[in-house]
Amino acid sequence: MLLMRKTVRSIATFALLLLVLYVKTHTFALTTGQAVDNSASYSSLNETSSDVIHNRFVRQVNDDLDEQETTTLRPGVEVEELGTCSEGLLLPLWLPQRHISVSDRAIRGFVYFMLMVYLFVGVSIISDRFMASIEAITSIERNVVVRGPKGEKQTMRVRIWNETVANLTLMALGSSAPEILLSVIEIYAKNFESGDLGPGTIVGSAAYNLFVIIALCMVLIPKGEKRRIKHLRVFIVTAVLSIIAYIWLWAILSLISPGIIEVWEGVLTLLMFPATVLWAYIAERRLLVYKYMDKNYRMNKRGTVVAGEQDSVEMGGDDKGKQFLRMSESAHAYDEARMEYIQLLSELRQKFPDADLEQLEMMAQEQLITRGNKSRAFYRIQATRKLIGSGNLMRKIQERAHDDITRVKAQIQTFNDDDDDMPTRIYFEPGHYTVMENCGEFEVRVVRRGDISGYSNVQFETQDGTASAGSDYVGKSGILTFPPGVDEQRFKIEIIDDDIFEEDECFYIRLFNPSANATIYVPHTATVMILDDDHAGIFAFADAVIDVNESVGVYVLSVMRYSGARGNVIVPYWTEDETAISGRHYHGVRGELIFENNVTEKFILIPIIEESTYEKDVKFKVNIGEPQLAPDDELLAEIHNVEKKRAEDLTDLERILLMSKPRNGELTTTYIRIRESSEFKTTVDKLVARANVSAVLGTSTWKEQFKDALTVVPGDENDLDAEEDVGEEVPKCVDYISHFICLFWKVLFAFVPPTDICGGYVTFVISIFVIGVLTAVIGDAATYFGCVCNIKDSVTAICFVALGTSIPDTFASIIAAKQDATADNCIGNVTGSNAVNVFLGIGLAWSIASIYHAVNGSTFNVEPGTIGFAVTLFCGEALIAIGVLMFRRSTKSIRAELGGPFISKWLHASILLLLWIVYLIVSTLEAYDIIIV
Repeated sequence: MLLMRKTVRSIATFALLLLVLYVKTHTFALTTGQAVDNSASYSSLNETSSDVIHNRFVRQVNDDLDEQETTTLRPGVEVEELGTCSEGLLLPLWLPQRHISVSDRAIRGFVYFMLMVYLFVGVSIISDRFMASIEAITSIERNVVVRGPKGEKQTMRVRIWNETVANLTLMALGSSAPEILLSVIEIYAKNFESGDLGPGTIVGSAAYNLFVIIALCMVLIPKGEKRRIKHLRVFIVTAVLSIIAYIWLWAILSLISPGIIEVWEGVLTLLMFPATVLWAYIAERRLLVYKYMDKNYRMNKRGTVVAGEQDSVEMGGDDKGKQFLRMSESAHAYDEARMEYIQLLSELRQKFPDADLEQLEMMAQEQLITRGNKSRAFYRIQATRKLIGSGNLMRKIQERAHDDITRVKAQIQTFNDDDDDMPTRIYFEPGHYTVMENCGEFEVRVVRRGDISGYSNVQFETQDGTASAGSDYVGKSGILTFPPGVDEQRFKIEIIDDDIFEEDECFYIRLFNPSANATIYVPHTATVMILDDDHAGIFAFADAVIDVNESVGVYVLSVMRYSGARGNVIVPYWTEDETAISGRHYHGVRGELIFENNVTEKFILIPIIEESTYEKDVKFKVNIGEPQLAPDDELLAEIHNVEKKRAEDLTDLERILLMSKPRNGELTTTYIRIRESSEFKTTVDKLVARANVSAVLGTSTWKEQFKDALTVVPGDENDLDAEEDVGEEVPKCVDYISHFICLFWKVLFAFVPPTDICGGYVTFVISIFVIGVLTAVIGDAATYFGCVCNIKDSVTAICFVALGTSIPDTFASIIAAKQDATADNCIGNVTGSNAVNVFLGIGLAWSIASIYHAVNGSTFNVEPGTIGFAVTLFCGEALIAIGVLMFRRSTKSIRAELGGPFISKWLHASILLLLWIVYLIVSTLEAYDIIIV
């Protein structure tokens, strides 16, 4: 609270300073305006000598006023009437411009300010579409074939973009696009002459990012927690380069060629951008000279291979362009990623013993996505969605996880068995078995695919789950041998029956240690579910939501019977319309299912009507009623006899008998979603590869985008890592207000193509064009705002424009600080963006302008005054800020850049905030020549 009071007091002092400057200027303007009115009345009189002196004074005052009011005009542009604001690039000028009152100026200033705020909201929304496209582009993967030490092969998914390169190029461009484009557009708008708005915004944004964002992240870490930078080498490189960038900017402005930007200076500034990326890449890879151009990979926690260290790849010379990866650690990590998925399924099965396999897979997929590493784009979009009333991304994660499962389950996994070039693969088929407790024994099938011309063998063994070897089944292990030409082997597992009522139990069978010429493929662990035969059973659907292709013809809907299969049971069923209409999209059905003794599954046949509709997405409900024992079933008579007895007279077996009556499970209603006929993803194994947060950020159809734009979603308070389900919440008043304020932008930008089109490249191009247009309008509005309020462009840029462009990054960094385990997304991206802004934003703009002037035989002049002073001031304060961070990291009581002890984090955050306030005040005083350097 003390820090907040000091901050408010400092901001109030700064605002008072601006007010004094404003009143001083307008008092002078009002006085001269009265003089002009007096001169008009005197002109009709005969001029005496005193009148002549008075009129000359009035003309001189008007000349001074005109000179003051035309400071924002483009150099070299002739204006018919002096004393007016210069015409902007896109935004029309508010007329009239001459002799307007102070109140009129205040109203115009307020309107321009609110227009800038609304435009900043629009830029934030379209920038998130831009970031989503960047995430889609940088998440592109391809298949490679892994070679182990013994020459065995395994297909893996490889991410093309290196993480460090992606963060410093496209990600930095996404977060800094408005500042960069504003600098370039201002050069064009001023006829390739220099301006203060673009460079001032870049420097002001850098100061805000380094001082304010890091200070807020430092104190908003939950109590007792801390965050350290994980990739310290990359941070050091970007921090050093961010300071070098501004030192270089000061050098070319004030030292090398004062006031003139030569072509080589602008081009060299621009070339420092790829040099920064290369240096950071070398530091991340621990390379001094990157002359061994092997594409090395490592496995991340999502099961996706990204650029890594200590591995090598052979480039194949065949037409298919296969890439073979020789490594041991990455292959082990790849197997660990798969085992992590299986282990997660096992844990969920123990936690939810009544859930079926498909439900468990959906929960596992959701947790894999939630636990995955999140990029800067994720937190940026998450922050903006909360601000504009679009809700938390957790809901999209849940929807995406369920969509992954249903899409994979809706297709048939196929392999090209006749392709001898494919590696030999051994796996279970099927990977899930459901057996009755009284079945005696059942048969397990293991298949071999690919090259089957030689001998292959693999070991197998059983593993306990909730079922135990010796009491529920007979454990078994052995070796399966495949002679040449043989593509499958079978073996039997014995199930132990008893007369005790039990919950359903499961155990596992795994394959391991294949021969050198074969590879274990998914599913390499089979799940065996043992159903108790002493209970009438529980009846339910397998899925809450099922995706069906409209070309399926007749969909076979399964009704499951678990936790027992004794007796004959009748289960009624019927369909209900939702958005799908019976007779148009499907044929409604109604009837009864009769489960005979020991039958665990029955099917409802539902005809689906094919319409060949583009982007079809309709649904209907299927319900099952209360199950009843058949009237002629002997179990029903036994239950009726027992029910006639008093409770205290019942034996244990009779109590178990009463518990064995049939009942419904949790899922008595399922939704059938009918979608257009298209190819789905191929195998359940790809669920691990699809556990990618980037998929949550993108969109696949325009329908999805317009639905998101028009829907008010409550802002969730739950963290993304929470395991609890997000319950139904009603949007609050704030959510509705935010939604309707931003509705225009949300609907407008829903026309931008989805990220699934062309891998996000179309979205990338269109989004950056729209950002450029909005940035041009913001530049005009900021210029008009400064003009009517008599605030210089350099002050407008530092105090207003820089703040507006950095607000989304502020909330994104705060969310990342709270949810990430490291401080890289909070701090590392700040220093990286600061360097990129100078090298790309100013370097590109000044390169274009200097080349233009060189071609036309002139020089590109840049007044080093305000910009040079702001750069020098920022460099000095940036060194202090980085020193504070390194001090916190090295101090034993803190050992982290963010968080830590209460007193220390608030003290160091106060220092950073004080640096920003000093930067604003001193830069403003220098701009108005109150401080002369």
